[in-house]
Amino acid sequence: MQTSLENLGSLERRLNMAVPVDEIEKQVGDRLKKMSRTLRMAGFRPGKVPLKLVAQQYGPQVRSEVIGDAVQKAFSDAVREQNLKVAGYPRIEPKAGEADAKNIEFSATFEIYPEVVPGDISAGKIERAVLTVGEAEVDKTLQILRKQRQHFHKVERAAAAGDRVTADFLGKIDGVEFTGGKASDFVFVLGEKQMLPEFEANTLGLAAGSGKTFDVSFPADYHGKDVAGKTASFELTLKLVEEPHLPELDAEFARSLGVADGDLAKMRAEVKANIEREVKKRSQADLKDKVMQVLLDATKIELPKTLVEMEAQRLVQAARADLEARGMKMEQMPINPEMFEQQAQRRVSLGLIVAELVKAHDLAAKPEQVRALVAEQAESYEQPDEVVKWIYSQPQRLSEMESLALEDNVVAWVLARAKVEDKVVNFDEFMGKA
Repeated sequence: MQTSLENLGSLERRLNMAVPVDEIEKQVGDRLKKMSRTLRMAGFRPGKVPLKLVAQQYGPQVRSEVIGDAVQKAFSDAVREQNLKVAGYPRIEPKAGEADAKNIEFSATFEIYPEVVPGDISAGKIERAVLTVGEAEVDKTLQILRKQRQHFHKVERAAAAGDRVTADFLGKIDGVEFTGGKASDFVFVLGEKQMLPEFEANTLGLAAGSGKTFDVSFPADYHGKDVAGKTASFELTLKLVEEPHLPELDAEFARSLGVADGDLAKMRAEVKANIEREVKKRSQADLKDKVMQVLLDATKIELPKTLVEMEAQRLVQAARADLEARGMKMEQMPINPEMFEQQAQRRVSLGLIVAELVKAHDLAAKPEQVRALVAEQAESYEQPDEVVKWIYSQPQRLSEMESLALEDNVVAWVLARAKVEDKVVNFDEFMGKA
């Protein structure tokens, strides 16, 4: 096999190769002979079909397969001999120009991985969020849990903020009813922004059995294009007003949160433990993001376009799966991979930098680290031991845990070398971060 390598750019390469025709023909002949030993064809006993007929019927297919296998082998051998680290998949094509009767010539165009030299992170500044969980945070969380379990009672008064109302309405634009502008027994909670502000404002103060006609202006960027920027006239009839009632903080409420004996002190302790777990998880994620940004800022890499495109496609597939799981039809909402290009570039860059750090500083996850992480993940479940067994029985889940442990090692390595400053943060603001 003859090979030559061309540099088309800093990362792009073209490998020119030639495979002898005699070698191809020999392999084709060998395969056809082997096939003829077991081939069944009408009018002939098994294994007695003349080789000429076998070649007439299956020759082109076998030749195509042999050439494909030869090309792949030639490429793999050449890459190994040249010690090339191929990024993504090569584009293999017949070589342009006059055909060589003695050789089948082709070229493979591809990108190689860049050389990654992690930059100096000693000047990198990282603010590590510090926050504590006290009784005030437990009280706020319990209030949220109560609101999630609130129920509504019918009242004979005008609707106020926080009430749940049931209404019939009909909307028209220029006297014509529009799609989505009509509903019967429609239920919504005043103040939860399910409806446009003008609609809610005109519902406030109405009692069951009363009605009202009013105008609503749709915003120019409203999701319904047919009504965006237009003004509609609504006729609304209120049928029911219900006020919210929160459950009492009592033994029954504690039992609803999984505290079997209804002990309120135990309930508060469990709620606090759950908050602390969430705080730890959020703090670690925040710190990891900052560490990765320091690595990105310190290390400049030219990225293979192939890897970025592949990562963008993965992100598209993940977004599509998420939207489909929510019941959306993707043929109505095509996703442009360009939307994910920056995110893909970040992920590819970090993947290359982290891989180099792991190799250079022996930061691979140790079995005991993975087990500790798995145990921590299982803590919040009723039967932690069963969850641990399940994770270890699922290769994909276990691989995710190993990746997390590896990232923790990288974070620890960076924190030991960068400038880290602890900063007390507001609980509500920090935990409200996306």
